Amino acid sequence: MANSRYTNLDYLKEITGGEPEVTKEFIEMFFDQLIEFRTGMTSYLADKKWKELGELAHKAKSSIMTFGMNDLGHRLKELQLKTQKLEDIESYAEYVEEFMNVVAHAEEELKEEMSKL
Repeated sequence: MANSRYTNLDYLKEITGGEPEVTKEFIEMFFDQLIEFRTGMTSYLADKKWKELGELAHKAKSSIMTFGMNDLGHRLKELQLKTQKLEDIESYAEYVEEFMNVVAHAEEELKEEMSKL
């Protein structure tokens, strides 16, 4: 399934006008944010800081959507709404795990993309 990609850069190309330098900057900013997202989600989950987890999911959602990971974006929105109502708390770990998994693949794709720019 080599053609099944996690990222879709159509939107990114639209907002950067397809400029390689600008595209690189966006990808690098995303990589920086990923460190914050991963660390934050892991520690908020461990410390049962649901409010912060939800806020971080909300923040991550817009970055994720920029890179065309719309399914994950919708899942982060779900997580955010659940944390606001403290609903279904036992499912939060699955969301975080899914996030980690998808962004790991996305990171590989984006590194590959950067090498072509």
